[in-house]
Amino acid sequence: MRLLVTAGPTRERLDPVRFLSNRSSGRMGYALAAAAVEAGWEVILVSGPVSLMPPLGLFRFESVESASQMAETVKSLAPQCDAVIMAAAVADYRPARVSVQKIKKHPGDLVLQLERTEDILAALGAAKPAGQILIGFAAETEELLTHAREKLLRKNLDWICANTVESGFDTPTNAVTLLGREGQVISLATAPKPELAREILKILFPRY
Repeated sequence: MRLLVTAGPTRERLDPVRFLSNRSSGRMGYALAAAAVEAGWEVILVSGPVSLMPPLGLFRFESVESASQMAETVKSLAPQCDAVIMAAAVADYRPARVSVQKIKKHPGDLVLQLERTEDILAALGAAKPAGQILIGFAAETEELLTHAREKLLRKNLDWICANTVESGFDTPTNAVTLLGREGQVISLATAPKPELAREILKILFPRY
């Protein structure tokens, strides 16, 4: 069993000093990778910038910074994997123009133009090999299950792990609801992320 896990945020540069990012700590993705290593799987971890040490025993570790780097790395590795868990919080937008020099302060406001980044999860769903299991994450501030179910179907996922931003971002614990493409709805109560990761893998991969 070879599993690809993504974790952490991405950073989208504005100039040599500043970037756009989010509050993802990477703990959930790292916990999933560690739990899979414990289970004896070959685990590839692709991580955005975090302050965590990669779990011991990984088959491969790739460090990336931007959404485009994440996309390139994941799309090259995913076809070789039996399953993919996209736990990273990838930026949806990036600055349309990156300044070579630090942007200086001037009188008045500064308007930033943003452009869409590639939807990595949708790309994986569109090119999913036969038999591969594709799992996404959905962090929402409202209508959690509605948005998560829509994402599950639109992106051709097998499962999606849904959690509120309050419960999951930058915290040592999480609470998730697992939605399956066959209508499964399984809620897991708040628990430390390593413990939760083991439970998630047991549900998603009962054969292993």
